[in-house]
Amino acid sequence: MRIGMLTEGGYPYLNGDAGLWCDRLVRGLGQHEFDVYALSRGPHQADTGWVDLPPQVVRVRTAPLWTADDDGVTYGRRARRRFTESYGELTSVLCEAVVREGEPTGCTISSEAAPLAQADRFANALYGLAELARDEGGLVGALRSESAVRALERACRAPGALRTAREARVPDLLAVAAHLERALRPLSLDWYDDDTGDGSECLGAADVCHATSGGAAALPGLLARHFHDVPFLLTEYGVRLRTHYLGSGTVDAQARSADGPSGEPAPVSDTGSVRSSASVEAPAVRALVAAFHNRLAAEVYRQAACVTPGNAHARRWQERCGADRATLRTVYPGMEASRFAEVGDSADTADPYTLVWVGRVEPAKDLVSLLHAFGALRGREPRARLRIIGTAAGPEGRAYLGHCKALAAQLFPDEADGPHAVGHNPVSFEEIGGPEAPTLAEAYAAGAVVVLSSVVEGFPVGLVEAMFCGRATVSTDVGAVVEVIGGTGLVVPPRNPRALAEACVALLRDPERRARLGAAARARALELFTVEQNVAAFHGIYLELVSQAPVRRSVRDDARGPRPFAVPAEACLPGHWTAADARVAARITPGRTPGPPPVRGAAPVVATEGAR
Repeated sequence: MRIGMLTEGGYPYLNGDAGLWCDRLVRGLGQHEFDVYALSRGPHQADTGWVDLPPQVVRVRTAPLWTADDDGVTYGRRARRRFTESYGELTSVLCEAVVREGEPTGCTISSEAAPLAQADRFANALYGLAELARDEGGLVGALRSESAVRALERACRAPGALRTAREARVPDLLAVAAHLERALRPLSLDWYDDDTGDGSECLGAADVCHATSGGAAALPGLLARHFHDVPFLLTEYGVRLRTHYLGSGTVDAQARSADGPSGEPAPVSDTGSVRSSASVEAPAVRALVAAFHNRLAAEVYRQAACVTPGNAHARRWQERCGADRATLRTVYPGMEASRFAEVGDSADTADPYTLVWVGRVEPAKDLVSLLHAFGALRGREPRARLRIIGTAAGPEGRAYLGHCKALAAQLFPDEADGPHAVGHNPVSFEEIGGPEAPTLAEAYAAGAVVVLSSVVEGFPVGLVEAMFCGRATVSTDVGAVVEVIGGTGLVVPPRNPRALAEACVALLRDPERRARLGAAARARALELFTVEQNVAAFHGIYLELVSQAPVRRSVRDDARGPRPFAVPAEACLPGHWTAADARVAARITPGRTPGPPPVRGAAPVVATEGAR
C-alpha cells in the first residue's frame, strides 16, 4: 500500500522532531511505499538537508510553514464573497467559544463545551476555505487582506461574542489575523489532487494518510479525507493542543489535573512550533488563538479513523480535548534494544553502592532534589556515590548545571581518608563519551540503581533505556512513568527528597531485590517498547484502515484509458488471494519516477538516538 506520511518540523529533516521513530517505522515497513509530505519550521531546518532515506520512500514533497509568498491570486466578486462568508463563519465560531465556569477565557478543552452545531460550522468554514484555495489557486493573499481583518472585527463585535473578544483592539485583531494566516497556510498547498497532470501523484492517491502530530501536520490529512475520502491516522506522542494551552498560559488547575498529581507541563520535545507568543500578548489574542487550536483539534479528532497516543498520559489528555475513546489506540514508541543487549545480558558488575542519573541537564529534571536526597542517603550509607551523567540543554541548562555543581560542592565537601590524602567528592558530573562512561549503555551499567528525579516527563525514554539494561530504578511519579515501569521499579512523589532517599536506600541494601526488579524491567521493556512492536502495531493499523476503505480510483493503461477489472473487489482486504502484480498495478501511475529526490544541504546521515 502507499502511505502518505505528514510531518511538521520533523522527518526527513536532519534536525527534525520525532524523526527517529518515523525513520524506524519507514525502514521497518519495506513492503509498503511512503510519500513524505514535510512542513519545515524555519530556513535553518530547510537548509540542513535530510536523513538518508530508504528506497521505500518514493517521493518527498516539502513546504515552508514559516513563510509564504503572496500567491498573486486576484479574486473575482464571487470568490471574494465565498472567502468573506467562510472566513467570517470561522471567526464567528472562535468568538462564540463557550467557557465553562471557573476556566480561563478561551480554554475550551471539553467536547461538552463545544456543541456539535459549532463544530459543524467550524468544519464547513474550514473546508470552504480549502475548496476556495483549490479552485482559485491560493489563499495567502486573501488571508492577509483587509477583508480578513474586517471579518474578524465584525465577529468580535457581534452580539454574543466573548467579552475578551469584544475588547480586542486593532493591534490585537492584526495579531490574531496573522496567526490564522500562518496556521491556515497548508490549505493553499497543491498536495490534494489525485493527479497533477505530469504523472506525479498527491495525497489523493494515498491509501492512508498518517499525520505524525496534530496541528499543521494534520491539516493536509483532513483535506485528503475531505476531498478524496482517504483514511486518516493521527499519532500524537505529545498532545499539540495541551502544549499550546500550557505554552500560552490558558490552562487552569482543573485542566492540569489530567497530567497527574504534579500537573507538569509538556516536555521540551513536545512543544514544537505551537508554543505561541500569545503568552505575552493581550487576553483577546490568547482567547481567540486558543479557541482556534481547540476547534482544529476537535475536527482532527472527529475525522481521524484512528488516533494513536504514545501512552495513557497522552491518551487522557486526548480524551479531555475531545477525542472519541473508540478511536484511541495506545502504541508505545519503539526503541532500539540491541544497543543495550550486551549490558542487559551480562552479569551485574557495578559498584553496589553507586547511584546513576543519566539524561539532559535542565531544571525540569530536578537535580537539586536529587542532591538533597543523596545528602540524606549518605547519612545512612556513607559508602554511597552518585554519578550524574549527561550534557546541559542550552543556556538555561548550562546555568542549571553550574548551580548543581556549586550545590554539590557545598553539601559534600571533598572527603579524605587522612591528613595527607587527596580528598574526593562522592558526587561526580560526567558526560557520555568520557573515560568512565564511553557509551550510553555503559553509563547505565555503571550504577547499581538508576534514578529519575524529574518533575516533568512525557514518555520517559531514559527510564526505558535503563530497563533495557536490566537495572533497578527509582523514579518520580510524573508523566507516563508509572505506566512504563509497571511495578518493576520503585516510584516516589516528585519534589520529595526524603521519599527518594528512602527508596534508594531500600534498593542499595537489598541486592536480591535489585536483581529481581532489574530482570523484570528488562523483560517488560523487551515486550512493550521495542522497534519491532511499534512497527508491527502500525502495520496492523494500516491494514485495518485500508481493509475498511473502498477503492477510490480507476487504473489506466499506457494509452490513459481505463483498465477493466484492474482493481479486483478483494484489493481492499488484506489476504493472500490478491496477486502482488495486481496490487502494484493498482497503485502505480505510468510516468512516475521512483526514488527519493536529491538531498540539499548537508550530506545524508542516518538518524541517531541519545538519552533524554
